[in-house]
Amino acid sequence: MLERTLRNHHTEVTFILPADIPPGPVSVVGDFNGWQPGIHALCPRKDGKRSVTVELPTESTHSFRYLAAGDYWFNDESVGYQDGPNSRLYT
Repeated sequence: MLERTLRNHHTEVTFILPADIPPGPVSVVGDFNGWQPGIHALCPRKDGKRSVTVELPTESTHSFRYLAAGDYWFNDESVGYQDGPNSRLYT
């Protein structure tokens, strides 16, 4: 699931997953971080989920995927947009 917050010169996008599905550490990896795992790792929240917030330019488009333990790549099905094997995000 994604949450978007519009700020003056950027959009804050929060990537949210359940606390234990999939198990182990998960990071969001995309063109906005050079496809580098671990830069945007999801952290536990008080509501029992885990998340990470990324600042992105407003009115931009980005490809991303999640990377979990065991080299398990997966998409965010709630986004609804695909770019080949990747999820597609519009700010």
